[in-house]
Amino acid sequence: MTLPTQRVLRELMADPTRPMYGLELCAAAGLPSGTIHPILARLERFGWLESHWEEVDPHEKGRPRRRYYRLDPNSVAAVRSALERAEAGAAALRSMRPGLAGGA
Repeated sequence: MTLPTQRVLRELMADPTRPMYGLELCAAAGLPSGTIHPILARLERFGWLESHWEEVDPHEKGRPRRRYYRLDPNSVAAVRSALERAEAGAAALRSMRPGLAGGA
């Protein structure tokens, strides 16, 4: 699992029931939209995310409609497990190669 994907999932795991829109996730994860949106599409195809378009009049709001994403309630345990495995792998890598992956 890539580091950007982990960052997106960690932001969504902070409150798994809270829907977040793409640019909100960009800011929270510190990633550009060109990185976030392919990740979101991939996670949705994988079945870990649900998404929906907000139902607003763009002219009334003065902005385009937003697409909101949240973790599928049935995927929270799988996401948690995947993030734990990714962290364990990174920790093992740091212990084997101390100067690699931000290790001391």
